[in-house]
Amino acid sequence: MKIFFLFVLITITLLIAVYLFRVIRGPTVFDRVLGLNGISTKAIILLVVIGTVYERVDMFVDISTGYALVNLVGSLAIAKYLEERGKSFDVSA
Repeated sequence: MKIFFLFVLITITLLIAVYLFRVIRGPTVFDRVLGLNGISTKAIILLVVIGTVYERVDMFVDISTGYALVNLVGSLAIAKYLEERGKSFDVSA
């Protein structure tokens, strides 16, 4: 069973690397924001799998829930900022 969890951890880490490539090379700001959200989602899954490996799922689920809430608030703040920035450049209004 440990080999399976190791395979899952390596796979999720590789997926995080793919998202990191999108964050670094994203042509638009929205691609970068989506990349960061993908990294956060995979990190939450990674935390739960690590909790399963160490047989402390309850603690790691609490940590991942807090991390998910921070991710949500950050995403909403970035979306609000980008929305306000878009309004300031609108000259037709």
